[in-house]
Amino acid sequence: MLKCIIFDMDGTIADTLPLCIAAFRRSVEFYLEKPVSAEEIVATFGASEEGTMRSLIPDHIEEGTHRYWEEYRSLHETMCPRPFNGMPELIQLLKDKGLNVALVTGKGPVSLDITLEVFHMKNVFDAIEPGSPLGPNKPACLKNVLKQLHLAPDETLYIGDTSSDILATRAVSIPIISVAWASTVELEDLKAHNPDYLCYSVDELRDLLLKKIAE
Repeated sequence: MLKCIIFDMDGTIADTLPLCIAAFRRSVEFYLEKPVSAEEIVATFGASEEGTMRSLIPDHIEEGTHRYWEEYRSLHETMCPRPFNGMPELIQLLKDKGLNVALVTGKGPVSLDITLEVFHMKNVFDAIEPGSPLGPNKPACLKNVLKQLHLAPDETLYIGDTSSDILATRAVSIPIISVAWASTVELEDLKAHNPDYLCYSVDELRDLLLKKIAE
């Protein structure tokens, strides 16, 4: 029986990755005093923002991270003022159906808090597990959600937009619905990793989840 839906944030609930890249670029280039490509920034993803700073500006990790938070906050309302259309309503529908709704993301706690504040979602989730500065940690975070909410892996579904999400869920035997609606999605990479389900719109995801709930 399905009891909990666990969501990713960036690229799943909202198109926040372009915002992240822009804020990283502004903060990193301030210290490097030279351009940094989006590809260089994305290559560091997996850890939270401190991990990106450790990779790109190891001599300025703390001040670079604080500058990132400032840039991220200042750009948020312009670049990503709201979640994807239909996503808040879908999350509320799941809660109305009696399901737990959790959040497991690679974002650090500070930037995640900024996003949840902008989206008016600070009190929405039953469990939240942010990223770590030490590196990718989604399998451990997913296990923490299971423990907090007293769930078995087959009582949950994870919703994410990357192949790394697929690998993380497989490590803990949680089924995954991959979603392909963000501007940054790598569709062929998703398909190559054979997710349990693949949805191309929030409406398609809603219909699939309602079907799974009814089973």
